[in-house]
Amino acid sequence: MDFQVWMFAIGLVLVLEGIGPLLFPQQWKKYLAEISSQNKNVLRRLGGSLVSAGIVLLIIFA
Repeated sequence: MDFQVWMFAIGLVLVLEGIGPLLFPQQWKKYLAEISSQNKNVLRRLGGSLVSAGIVLLIIFA
């Protein structure tokens, strides 16, 4: 992959991550407060699931 594709992918991630706080700031604050109060093992499982799903999508569509 070339540099332009990587920059496109990073830009897309930033846009998608920014939609929540842009459109729903109050709900986003509640979401972050709830996430931060979770047990670290729950957060690790969530993070691992997200990474695994991302890898599967990259394998399928790359």
